[in-house]
Amino acid sequence: MDVTADLDTGVSVERLFRQVEVLDGYPDWLEIVVRAVPAGPNGADEGPAWMVDLRGKLGPLARSKRLRMVRTRHEPPRLVVFERREVDRRDHSPWVLRAEVGEVDGGSRLTMQLHYGGTLWGPVIERLLRDAIQDSRARLLRVLQQAS
Repeated sequence: MDVTADLDTGVSVERLFRQVEVLDGYPDWLEIVVRAVPAGPNGADEGPAWMVDLRGKLGPLARSKRLRMVRTRHEPPRLVVFERREVDRRDHSPWVLRAEVGEVDGGSRLTMQLHYGGTLWGPVIERLLRDAIQDSRARLLRVLQQAS
């Protein structure tokens, strides 16, 4: 499953990038991310890691998931990539979140791409993500306005 979403903002590229370069602030604006806290380092990590709790509800169905996400690329103020990197030596479905920030007239544009390589609950997760993305746009704009 691959989901892509764009958002134009009236803030600088640098300001927008500061909001997406670490996962700690995602619960403030992306409702499916209920918690994101720094995780202990692992020698194989390319960058800092977070434990991320995801939760989504679609009608009577609810799904929760805990992921260990590592920042694998960090190119301020334009690109950040987070990838699932568990440390339990088991096979896990890949999750990759890519955020690109660019300039547009009067502000900046965020393009986020999420790849989920699993098959369990695939259509349900995709629907949850699309709904969460739609709801998150206004929330992210409010967070950016408050921080400016």
